[in-house]
Amino acid sequence: MNKTTTNVLRSAAGAFVIFAVTATVQAQDTDAEELTEIIQAIERGWEQADGTPFRDHFLDFDGARYVESGGQNVGLSDLIDHHVVPEGDALDGFELNLSNIETHVEGQFAWAVADVEVIAVVKSDGRKIHSRGYETFLFRRVGSDWKVVHTHSSSRPVKTEKAEHKH
Repeated sequence: MNKTTTNVLRSAAGAFVIFAVTATVQAQDTDAEELTEIIQAIERGWEQADGTPFRDHFLDFDGARYVESGGQNVGLSDLIDHHVVPEGDALDGFELNLSNIETHVEGQFAWAVADVEVIAVVKSDGRKIHSRGYETFLFRRVGSDWKVVHTHSSSRPVKTEKAEHKH
């Protein structure tokens, strides 16, 4: 091989590496956007007591469990029928804020961690709920779609300023 051919091959190899890295970064950005959009749809589903985003974005499989502050729902129907939908009837002014969403993708598996804030008033007794914590979402790629396979949320009541300064 002469010097010109060697330089051309090196240039082509370098261009291929740059293309591959660029394509990988773009795919990760696309995945991160898709995961964030799914989480935002789930957030709206909670607030509107609508199971549709859960049916669209969760993988319903035998053994699925969704954990929230020490309780759990087994299976997608249990989550929707005994948690998502009933909260619409039980709570006034329900706001769920998922923020600071951080996504991670490794092949066909992904996870996201978000700050969570819950604000509502219990209709039956007027009790105010205001808690903050974190939520973790686990995803699996199924075909060309990301599906939630597990969630875990944990939050605590927000303390008043006076309560925070007690010694």
